Amino acid sequence: MAKKVLVVDDEEKIRGIVRIYLERDGFMVYEAQEGAEALEVFQEVQPDLVILDLMLPQISGEELAEMIRRSSDIPIIMLTAKTSEEDRIRGLKDGADDYVTKPFSPKELVARVNAVLRRGWRRDHQEVTSRDQVVWVNQSKHEVSINGEQVALTPTEYRLLLVFLGNPGIVFSRTKLAEYVFGWDYSGYEESIYVHIKNLRKKLGDHTKKRYIQTVYGVGYRWLD
Repeated sequence: MAKKVLVVDDEEKIRGIVRIYLERDGFMVYEAQEGAEALEVFQEVQPDLVILDLMLPQISGEELAEMIRRSSDIPIIMLTAKTSEEDRIRGLKDGADDYVTKPFSPKELVARVNAVLRRGWRRDHQEVTSRDQVVWVNQSKHEVSINGEQVALTPTEYRLLLVFLGNPGIVFSRTKLAEYVFGWDYSGYEESIYVHIKNLRKKLGDHTKKRYIQTVYGVGYRWLD
């Protein structure tokens, strides 16, 4: 079955170009030009991925990403004219899995869509848990619970958690984490890893007082259990 992509951008020309290239690659494409419409379409079609412009009228792209993240962990690719490092970090904090700046290559955007959708994790075990059994991951259901309470993670946070749970005590550099989490196209993502780590730490900290992810200064991160 073809994957469904929701394209949210207030510029009709951009939506049209993205639609053409995605449909050529076999995707089902849905469009919205502003936030309220995007939420309606999102609820109706339940897309597999959202391409989201940050500079939207009424509801901003950042706000829309936060709304989507409250109920879903589907991949989000930010599409924006904002090019500063601060803007990119802000987008990642809002739950984006990738960040594409305008002007962009439609072919590259399609490649990034495919790359994001390909990212996954081998389900060698249906359930993975921390040694203290506080953090549980049900891979068959793609669910995470902490202290018995279900917690919503973004796809990137979910993959990071699986890496850490599967390798407690092992120190991972940002480059190695990016390679594991983002796959073959990880180049350039090393700097964004710390943002995803920060977000994951906060979600873990909201449900337990224990600090599971330790920074090993000058080296990387490891899971303490």
